[in-house]
Amino acid sequence: MMFAPAPYLLKDASVSRVMTMVCLALIPGITAYAWLVGPAILVQLVIASVTAIAAEAAMLKLRGKPLAMFLSDGSAIVTAWLIALTFPPLAPWWLVVTGTLFAIVIAKHLYGGLGQNPFNPAMVAFAACIVSFPALMSQWPSVGLQMPLLDQLNVILGLAPRVDALSGATPLDAMKTALKLGEGQVDIAHLLANQDIYGNFAGRGWEWVALGYLLGGLWLWQRKLITWHAPLAFIGGMVLISGALWLYQPASFANPLFHLLSGGTLLGAFFIITDPVSGCTTPRGKLIFGFCAGLLAYIIRVFGGFPDGVAFAVLLMNLSAPLIDQLTQPRIFGMKGKQS
Repeated sequence: MMFAPAPYLLKDASVSRVMTMVCLALIPGITAYAWLVGPAILVQLVIASVTAIAAEAAMLKLRGKPLAMFLSDGSAIVTAWLIALTFPPLAPWWLVVTGTLFAIVIAKHLYGGLGQNPFNPAMVAFAACIVSFPALMSQWPSVGLQMPLLDQLNVILGLAPRVDALSGATPLDAMKTALKLGEGQVDIAHLLANQDIYGNFAGRGWEWVALGYLLGGLWLWQRKLITWHAPLAFIGGMVLISGALWLYQPASFANPLFHLLSGGTLLGAFFIITDPVSGCTTPRGKLIFGFCAGLLAYIIRVFGGFPDGVAFAVLLMNLSAPLIDQLTQPRIFGMKGKQS
């Protein structure tokens, strides 16, 4: 067997390159999102990005760090995009600004900056805002709402009243509310038959957004920027518990496909739990991290007080990541038995 001669050069994997690839991978989901709800999501992406860059620059200046090197790594932009994609598309501008500032200043730089944060900054922003402003974080556009760009911009900037059309619930929230009000008398199959809300699988049009995230995530895996362990384990945990409860009581629990294509499942699977800083790094650790996050996300989503549980599941697993990594260290090559 012939081998290429030395020297062997490692593939370029700079932070800026990785972050650029992540942003590119988000574009299919963003495109489907903009097609579904209109250009408002693009406005929110701009607001979040500008805020993130400004906050990053201010914190770097305060910490005496070189601005050019750290601002160009793209990590603040990725955080901003994830925040914009998880907040309601017609949320007031100051809510997106507040969440982004909290992510960059509190969740990132107060812990030491990129590579030192124990929690995913975008998920910290989502959790802080949904706890502090639950009503605003629940104001999603009603299904089929058509508004020109100028009208959407006026709503975001507070120049137009927030009309009733903006108070539509997500498919997850609508299902949870219907089941709670029905007190066991409402059949899941009957609810899912309402295509005006749930479409063919998990929300009219939202399936395409989820599939856009899936496409981008698979591209990241193909480019070897993420491994298969955490995403597959997360999806497996979600499918296992949702499938088991659906088979046990199909009238009260939605099928696994609904949970995979609704909420932030696929966005979380490929773009959030794969964060190398706040997640696990060992292969077995990634499997445990992803699987437990999938279970927790479903439990919070179905039995908790919030319509989706991905953010809280990720934050809970962020707490456990150091211990999981410590317990799943691979055996040292050439050594027998467990090494201390």
